[in-house]
Amino acid sequence: MKFHPSRFTMHFLVSLLLASTLALPATASAQGVRTVRILVGFPPGGGTDAIARILAERLKDELGAPVVVDNKPGAGGQIAAQALKSATPDGNTVFLSHDHTISILPLVTKNPGFDPAHDFVAVAGFATFVNAFAVSGGTPAKSVVEYVNWVKTQQAGKSAVGVPAPASVPEFLVKVIGDKYAINLAAAPYRGSAPLMADMLGNQIPAGVASIPDFIENHKAGRLRVVAVLGSARQAALPDVPTFAELGLAGFEDVPYYGLFAPSGTPKAALDQFAGGLEKSLRVQDVRERLTAMGLTVGFMPQKLLADREQAYTQTWARIIKTSGFQPQ
Repeated sequence: MKFHPSRFTMHFLVSLLLASTLALPATASAQGVRTVRILVGFPPGGGTDAIARILAERLKDELGAPVVVDNKPGAGGQIAAQALKSATPDGNTVFLSHDHTISILPLVTKNPGFDPAHDFVAVAGFATFVNAFAVSGGTPAKSVVEYVNWVKTQQAGKSAVGVPAPASVPEFLVKVIGDKYAINLAAAPYRGSAPLMADMLGNQIPAGVASIPDFIENHKAGRLRVVAVLGSARQAALPDVPTFAELGLAGFEDVPYYGLFAPSGTPKAALDQFAGGLEKSLRVQDVRERLTAMGLTVGFMPQKLLADREQAYTQTWARIIKTSGFQPQ
């Protein structure tokens, strides 16, 4: 006996097949949506966070995908770096970092939880910058000489200087500056530049060492004063501020960098696509102007150039840290 499906059964089967067929493209589309994540190792409101958001805003157009900034603050970027190490190497997660996390942390930390040489791959760089020395609005000094005299005459030769992270380049610079001017300066480490800025604006700490992007906005507004910068030349964003080399403190002309890094194993095609998107973003006048206004020297660095710069910078600071007698914690 032959089976003759009822009209209801046939209608049900056709409807089910149609529904399944229509659902397939929608599911595939939903699964195929790409979201790019830029990890930042410092809290919202700081210089690195602001830089990441400027780039993310433009990269979404260049990459054709949403780009989100994922702040994972703590331990000078160490938490974000560990997150990058464990991320899927598919080109959708990168770490925007400056020299501290990539070059310095592995030199001053016994077990940072990542090894840049094996766990990360350079994507591209986009800027260099310099660190600067600034005094808070409540500190009367308007120059390094006036600050040194203030510490000697009003503070019994001792003072605290805020830095964005422990065992960082700014912390080593505090010691060098103190030795240079024969005053007792104690570095006060913060969890990023944002809380350091808050305390400086509230006159809770008289001075700080951080990057120009961290200080520039408040310096221009007159809420604090940058009195010296490092590097071999004065900075375009702060043409009236002298370098420490001009003041007799040489040896810090190798400037830090900003770059993007991906997990090891990320396909070359994905790295090239991201680097290409970054290079195009930096050609946009508004992007360049906004980054330059923050005190960055903007310039695209291809993958190899960033990798070479990172290695050279690491070697330079390895010698400085070893000479200082600092022991990894």
